Amino acid sequence: MADCVFCKIISGEIPSKRVYEDDKVIVINDLNPGAPVHVLVIPKEHTENILTASPDILVHVKKILPDLVKKLGLEEHGFRVVVNTGDWGGQSVPHLHFHILGGKELGWPPC
Repeated sequence: MADCVFCKIISGEIPSKRVYEDDKVIVINDLNPGAPVHVLVIPKEHTENILTASPDILVHVKKILPDLVKKLGLEEHGFRVVVNTGDWGGQSVPHLHFHILGGKELGWPPC
């Protein structure tokens, strides 16, 4: 999608430091972190949100999650995975992405 910021990051049009990458996703640091560790897992194929995502991408994210959180140092104490959907859900970029947050005790509710 031509005007999607995440599609521009994926294509290299907007530079980014990638924490992880494979043929289906990239993982980058969040520009406005909500925790000491805050990365975004972004599918390379554009899909607006979790409701429009293929089951394959959801399975893939689950598959890479254990190694990713270990690499990020979050395995021992825990972490949070957040998927915002729609305006009221707090989705600021209409391209599916998973927030992984950790590195401190996270409170509840989140807002």
